[in-house]
Amino acid sequence: MADEKVSVVEVMAVDDMFDARFSAVKRHYLYRIINRQAPLAIEAKRAWWVARTLDHEQMHAAAQMLVGHHDFTTFRSVHCQAASPVRTLDRLDVTRTGDLIEIRASAQSFLHNQIRSFAGTLKLAGDGKMTPDDVRAALEAKDRKACGPVAPPEGLYFMKVDYKGDL
Repeated sequence: MADEKVSVVEVMAVDDMFDARFSAVKRHYLYRIINRQAPLAIEAKRAWWVARTLDHEQMHAAAQMLVGHHDFTTFRSVHCQAASPVRTLDRLDVTRTGDLIEIRASAQSFLHNQIRSFAGTLKLAGDGKMTPDDVRAALEAKDRKACGPVAPPEGLYFMKVDYKGDL
């Protein structure tokens, strides 16, 4: 969207050794699903619209199978350039407020398309097509074919990055 603007709200001096990417100790993402019959208007291109009712509690239970230190090959894009698929996922929570389902993830680092792969798989759990045990089995399979569909990019938000100390 060429007309979108970026505003700088704060700047600070940092050490010459600081690297915005490699100095991060934790990253936080949000994935938004609008779960209702009516198509999106204001939220169009800002969330994933899913018309079929999803069970967010089942999605959350399935998400907990992914928290921890694992080989996330199943949820890794074939285009991922990371040297290792092993990551520690600190948080993967699914909540619902009205029609809005939010998936919040936190970790030091993520693999290419990992959050969108989680969202697509958790949607299957919300549809009743996967159980939490199925999600655990998909993780343990270390096979991209065991993953649900990759969710669309609409709805994915990079929320925050944490750095060591106060910079």
